[in-house]
Amino acid sequence: MLQPPYLTDYEIAAICDPLVMPAAQRRHLKSLGLLVKEKPNGRALVARSEFERVLGAARMTSAPEIGGDIAALRQRWASKNGTQTQKR
Repeated sequence: MLQPPYLTDYEIAAICDPLVMPAAQRRHLKSLGLLVKEKPNGRALVARSEFERVLGAARMTSAPEIGGDIAALRQRWASKNGTQTQKR
């Protein structure tokens, strides 16, 4: 199912919980750094790409965590690239 190019009222309500008044929701979204427009009914209109831009920047500030056995991963990469010698 394709998502619309803007956040739905349900998504905005989830982001702004417990705020329910449209003006309060718009203020909260603006405080998060989002570019917010106003629909004719007073509700917030936020482009999905704008939400992902702001949220994506926050996620990218921290370095990704790597888990697992790093030595085994390096050994596997080396054997795939042909740089590891095979025992015969």
